[in-house]
Amino acid sequence: MSALLALLCRGASGLRGARLPLAAPPLRRPSAPPAPSSRPLSFSAAEVVRAAPGPLQPYLHLMRLHQPIGSWLLYLPCTWSIGLAAEPGCLPDWRMLAAFGLGAVVMRGAGCTINDMWDRNYDRQVVRTANRPLAAGDISIFQSFVFLGGQLSLGLCMLLCLNHYSIVLGAASLPLVITYPLMKRITYWPQLFLGMTFNWGALLGWSAIKGSCEWSVCLPLYFAGIMWTLIYDTIYAHQDKKDDILIGLKSTALQFKEGTKKWLSGFSLAMLLSLCVAGMNCNQTFPYYSAVAAVGAHLAHQIYTLDIDKPEDCWKKFASNRTVGVLLFIGIVLGNLWK
Repeated sequence: MSALLALLCRGASGLRGARLPLAAPPLRRPSAPPAPSSRPLSFSAAEVVRAAPGPLQPYLHLMRLHQPIGSWLLYLPCTWSIGLAAEPGCLPDWRMLAAFGLGAVVMRGAGCTINDMWDRNYDRQVVRTANRPLAAGDISIFQSFVFLGGQLSLGLCMLLCLNHYSIVLGAASLPLVITYPLMKRITYWPQLFLGMTFNWGALLGWSAIKGSCEWSVCLPLYFAGIMWTLIYDTIYAHQDKKDDILIGLKSTALQFKEGTKKWLSGFSLAMLLSLCVAGMNCNQTFPYYSAVAAVGAHLAHQIYTLDIDKPEDCWKKFASNRTVGVLLFIGIVLGNLWK
């Protein structure tokens, strides 16, 4: 749905772990497979990818379908905007929510493909990303171009279903889309550029409903999203800081170092104030501000308990930001019904 928007996205996560040398397994007594009734049933994005035909799996990994947190973080600012644009006393347009959800999956995948095409040589040198399909050689550059063309074509078709204002607004994100993947090479603030591109849905969702942007609402919401991205992606970047130093990439994690928590606290305060401004400018009610308070509490706990030197904790805190976005969306919906 946000065709050019979610090029916007940076691959929010990669395949876990480095490739390990194969070793002969120890001999074990064969055991009978468990009865079908005893096998646990599960349904998740990772299970869908594992169940896919073998030739298709590298492409699903390339678009990070097995790790949907990035799609959530792209999608949620769209839901905020769509929710705030709903008529007083009404639920958000569920068809628009569904369309933006599908668009977030497709275009987050396209963004991951572009990111990996740019970074395949760097990814080979980072333990966490060495198994990504392009870095590992599972997919060729030509194949990734063809796959990207299909993703972008689908995303464009979805964008063209919107009003003319939204089509132009989506196209206006193109400069950010083009420049973001390069930022980690030239500035310690690539997370800022990610935020500017990744939260374009905070503008696009409103315009898709209303036909234009109410800037007194959309700009504070967009700014809040940028601050949010600076929080979670700085946490995310701490996973790779040792490798980034060795290969010469930059990030806010390397810029802030031991002062990270102070910076994250400042970004959190700016985010909460911006959400309050957006709420006041569209006459939001008590449930909305309660949700903003809950978001503040979640961020405070997240930052206070963060261990920037433990990659597993950084990943856990990063992934918990889906809860932040969902809390705010629920508050927007309930606040609108309260009117």
